[in-house]
Amino acid sequence: MSKYPTIGESLRHQGISRRDFLKFCTAVASILALPAAMIPKIAEALESTPRQSAIWLSFQECTGCTESLTRSHAPTLEGLIFDLISLDYHHTLQAAAGTAAESAREAAMQGNKGNYLVIVDGSIPLGNPGYSTIAGISNVDMLKEVVAGAKAVVAVGTCAAYGGIPHAAPNPTGAVSVDSLITDKPIINIPGCPPIPLVIAGVVAHFVTFGQLPNLDSLKRPHSFFGQTIHDRCYRRPFYDKGLFAETFDDEGAKQGWCLYKLGCKGPVTYNACATTKWNDGVSFPIESGHGCLGCSEPNFWDAGGFYKPLSVPINGVIKATTGYALAAGAAVGAASGALNRLKRSQARQNHETVTITDLERNQK
Repeated sequence: MSKYPTIGESLRHQGISRRDFLKFCTAVASILALPAAMIPKIAEALESTPRQSAIWLSFQECTGCTESLTRSHAPTLEGLIFDLISLDYHHTLQAAAGTAAESAREAAMQGNKGNYLVIVDGSIPLGNPGYSTIAGISNVDMLKEVVAGAKAVVAVGTCAAYGGIPHAAPNPTGAVSVDSLITDKPIINIPGCPPIPLVIAGVVAHFVTFGQLPNLDSLKRPHSFFGQTIHDRCYRRPFYDKGLFAETFDDEGAKQGWCLYKLGCKGPVTYNACATTKWNDGVSFPIESGHGCLGCSEPNFWDAGGFYKPLSVPINGVIKATTGYALAAGAAVGAASGALNRLKRSQARQNHETVTITDLERNQK
């Protein structure tokens, strides 16, 4: 094996067969939502690409982002991701401590100047540099020092992306996001409290494979994972469109899986992939577990009103959408259908009867 082995050489050295390597390339293509035709190109790129040096900096955070990644529901993939990169510095995961840890960081910066990837979780306090330090170095000084020689920066979690909970009013530490301090490097935000582990792994895999960040939206989030709202992909969306809402967490509507909008769900204004990638080996996500979305991947979610206070705007959208649907089928029929649905819902509340969406559709015909 060469002094600086490529990813392909490294995997073969560990006994990973060509077949397993191609399976891994297929998994990468799937994560990145790329067509099967891209698999050979991914294999070709990984065969010739050296392992990517990465420095992970943890500032004002709760370690939830690291917990999220290490509890990835695809541990085999997680292992391969860590084979793709050389994680040269990470407080929580590295064995070294103290001077040895800081020496490892400095060696990685010097040995890979201009080519290493910086991953940051946590916000940066500006109110007083002493609020958060590492090896006696303030967070803001360490961020600027490390990023100066980096190729790109990945801000993991809502704290790094927007300031997060430390930034919430009254923001006692003067917490700020990464991109408010760094303006001369490519930055990608992966917000979430915590972010989805598959999204973290997917972005790192994209950078290693193609040598650049994926396409981003206006908040510097990858389109492939943040292109649609949770509401757009939610399995409860048909109930929202029909105006069927749970009023409490234990009423008949909740038992029937109706929309949680009236219980404060922020899914209509939250862009993330929770409804499709899910958590815990793809088992579930908060809405599927019976709790509304908190909107944790959006800026200032902590100060955006109560978690259980319904959004004010989307309900009007429901009324308009329902009205438009009725008009398309005929104004008179729509009005009658809507009145009948309201009556059935009212009766159901009074009598605790079960009324399914199928019942309402049948009466609309």
